[in-house]
Amino acid sequence: MIRKQEIMRHAKLLGLSANTVEKDYVLNWLLLGIFSNVQLNTQWIFKGGTCLKKCYFKEYRFSEDLDFTLTNAEQLDIDFLNVVFAEIGEWIYEQSGIEIPEDSIAFESYTNPRGKISVEGKIGYKGPMQRQSSISRVKLDLTNDELVCTEPVISELYHPYTDEIPNYDGILTYSLEEIFAEKTRALAERMRPRDLYDVVHLYNEKRHELDVGKYIEIFAAKCEFKNIAIPSFSELSEKAEYQELVSEWDNMLAHQIGDLASCQSYWQQLPGVFDWIEGAKI
Repeated sequence: MIRKQEIMRHAKLLGLSANTVEKDYVLNWLLLGIFSNVQLNTQWIFKGGTCLKKCYFKEYRFSEDLDFTLTNAEQLDIDFLNVVFAEIGEWIYEQSGIEIPEDSIAFESYTNPRGKISVEGKIGYKGPMQRQSSISRVKLDLTNDELVCTEPVISELYHPYTDEIPNYDGILTYSLEEIFAEKTRALAERMRPRDLYDVVHLYNEKRHELDVGKYIEIFAAKCEFKNIAIPSFSELSEKAEYQELVSEWDNMLAHQIGDLASCQSYWQQLPGVFDWIEGAKI
């Protein structure tokens, strides 16, 4: 395990809290634990904003959660998850020194808006900061109720820390087109700050070998799967959730980005995204 001083140096350089950087470090080891586990490494597909940070763009917003689509619905079983993550916790401790107390591992199933079972997990840890008063946690969101349109990609984990990580076979992730399409659909559905941030950044990064036709096809399929119409910018502008997006911008993102631009600066770029979508559909 790296020393506390290394976490502090990263935090100062990035203009972030030491707790944010420590969690980023622990997320890496959780990912290594998951994808070194033979029961999970071909069944779990990593996705979402944390996937963008860990596997696609080194310079990106930090994140706090790990989101996965599971190809095997039987692995949403709470007893199975408790057992396998106890094993993963032992592996992480042996490899890194990060403690994952078994009594800090908790999973809870819930019914999602489509009436399907998903699972939320909370994994406690004691990392380099060695806090004694309370234990920090990582949240996992696990679902089998997701349309996966492209073959998963084997990606490398970005690990900017000085400890040596073990050999592994890679991280199974959504393709960049799939993440972009899902983020655009999520923005239309829930209007959260992180979705706006991710959509605008992915649009601006679309020159990086993004298959535009594939993205449009996936976006349409994901909207159909969630039973929503493909949105327009004007429709998003009229949503009641817009004011909450603006008011929660700093609360939800400032601790993840050292120099966060205003919500308005991102919102002003959104018409270009939807013009591009409309143009690509022609």
